[in-house]
Amino acid sequence: MRYERVDDPQPRPGEVVVEVRAAGVNRRDLFVRRGVYPFPLPLPLVPGSDAAGVRRDTGEEVVVFPSLAWGERDDAPGDDFRILGGPDPGTYAELVAVPEENVFPRPAGLSWEEAASFALAGVTAYRGLFARAGLRTGETLLVLGAGSGLSTMAVSLACDAGARVLVTSSSGEKIDRTRALGAADGALYTEDDWVEQIMALTDGRGCDVVFDSVGSTWPDSLRCLRKGGRLVVLGATGGTQVGLDVRAFYFGHISMLGTMMGSPRDFVPLLDSLDRGGWRPVVDSVHPLSEVEQAHARIEGAQHFGKLVLLP
Repeated sequence: MRYERVDDPQPRPGEVVVEVRAAGVNRRDLFVRRGVYPFPLPLPLVPGSDAAGVRRDTGEEVVVFPSLAWGERDDAPGDDFRILGGPDPGTYAELVAVPEENVFPRPAGLSWEEAASFALAGVTAYRGLFARAGLRTGETLLVLGAGSGLSTMAVSLACDAGARVLVTSSSGEKIDRTRALGAADGALYTEDDWVEQIMALTDGRGCDVVFDSVGSTWPDSLRCLRKGGRLVVLGATGGTQVGLDVRAFYFGHISMLGTMMGSPRDFVPLLDSLDRGGWRPVVDSVHPLSEVEQAHARIEGAQHFGKLVLLP
């Protein structure tokens, strides 16, 4: 990555320019940087999907919604769907041009840093938990990998909805910090019997929903579910290939639900939950835009708890 001066973005018809006050960092940005996506991205490219700022033409304080051209269906995005920050120029900048339909009022009470941190991970978590898994009050949810921006938002949203939340982590400190967000308990996935620990925390019944962004953990996630439970899969940070016991899957009447990002219809209720003060994004740290590589290194080293934010 290079920190350099470029020409101001020129909005196309239907687009507006946002003066970025803060930009969020997502693990997706690391994948874009490494070039590991299965389709080519144009270079040079301005990465970054999340931002909060001021709409240049009206002066309105806004957040940027990074799902572009989702389409009219809610079960899956349309063929023109893409994510801001690859292939479209993103938010690691002082200015970003986005479709007018992708700017929403900044939620009341959030700082610039908080407002810049939640859109991508928040809508992904909201859609996975509610639009896909149908998580209900009183159900038990297991969130794998406590500490990431996505997992902290999943914990906060689920607790706000009245679910009982369990987590896994490699760090006892991170499990403790998720308790402060409302989680009931957790297990260290570095221990061989972590599945048995989760089952014990449910009195042997199993979880109603498992929220899995790791991918390689699918077999263990299925073991944590009750009969008829739902596995939400939305990432592959641990790998893209996995083997499953097919009989255990259908004997258990399990539903496996794939998801990524979300539609504007998912984003509006997410904003509503923030406006009524049900939860707040967790900001791990704030960095100058010129030090973006240090921010990426913090994520790569799993040192963070919550979201990292850049200030132009």
